[in-house]
Amino acid sequence: MMEKPSWHNIHPDFTLNGAHYSLEDLSEIGYSLVKEGESFEVSMGDFLLDWVSDKSTLEVQTSGSTGIPKKITLKKEHMVNSALATGAYFVLKPKDSALLCLPCTGIAGKMMLVRAMVLGLHLDYVEPSSTPLSQNNKQYGFAAMVPLQVQKSLKNLSRVKTLIIGGAPVGQGLVEKLGKAQTAIYETYGMTETITHIAVKEINPVSKPYFEVLPNVTVSTDSRGCLVIDAPRVSDTRIVTNDMVELTADNQFIWLGRYDSIINSGGIKLFPEKIEKSLSELISSRFFVAGIPDETLGHKLILVIEGDSMDEDDLPHEIKMQEKLSKYEVPKAIYFVKTFVETPTHKIDRLKTLQLIS
Repeated sequence: MMEKPSWHNIHPDFTLNGAHYSLEDLSEIGYSLVKEGESFEVSMGDFLLDWVSDKSTLEVQTSGSTGIPKKITLKKEHMVNSALATGAYFVLKPKDSALLCLPCTGIAGKMMLVRAMVLGLHLDYVEPSSTPLSQNNKQYGFAAMVPLQVQKSLKNLSRVKTLIIGGAPVGQGLVEKLGKAQTAIYETYGMTETITHIAVKEINPVSKPYFEVLPNVTVSTDSRGCLVIDAPRVSDTRIVTNDMVELTADNQFIWLGRYDSIINSGGIKLFPEKIEKSLSELISSRFFVAGIPDETLGHKLILVIEGDSMDEDDLPHEIKMQEKLSKYEVPKAIYFVKTFVETPTHKIDRLKTLQLIS
């Protein structure tokens, strides 16, 4: 008898919204979600049908938050390995409760399902929204959210024992708000190519400046100072990123910013991510900084804020008084956009949002 492929080993303790599903049942529930589910459930159904097939790979769309979205092929065996690594790092046990509140169009939502099936978690799913914990009053052992969801869920975070945050950098302002939480909270580093996170940074109860890699992952830097990832259990090739980092130990690094997002303004190199971290102490709305063409400087630093300009009358003065910003890091102009354009996985689509102000 042929050995069952690893991704077909559905843990006997796995449940989805309170019901247990075997491998055979998943085909039926997947088909039902595709045909009869709400719009957000269709992508879940598609993924479950893909997962139970004998095909050893599947296609996943990248988020498109920093470039053009593209489809990449991942091995299901690598996704199983990623789930096991997460389970080991966070000591997740069979029957632990977990919440899926991310869209299954992206790798983060898909991997919550994989972790539940592989580790035997009791997984509930809710419609993805900015306030996922408002949809019930249950307690959860494990959940994954993007920063906006965390910001909107501060009053309810005590209902989650361990929370991981991904999809975008966690601003310093949010880090400070999370310092009073009773939840173990971690910022994650990863991408679709690494099947979500390969490193985590503790935010609470102790806020650490560095990411620590998961077991069986090694990191180095290339000639640009960008992170190179060697994670053979989730990728067949070494991954050369555009993320500039400072290695603080063999298994630790501090993230500095994106190599391809550096703004050259009048010969001064500006890191948007560093500037945004400082500005997050002053701005409660979603925002980002960017460089736009300028005849004198080459590129001019601007600040783009989601919301109404009437809410931020004193902001220009407050920014100039921010001690963590050099004079070159002070935006030359501030623009307000009523609602940011988002990618399918609810990240800010910076390029399309910038087009709204041009």
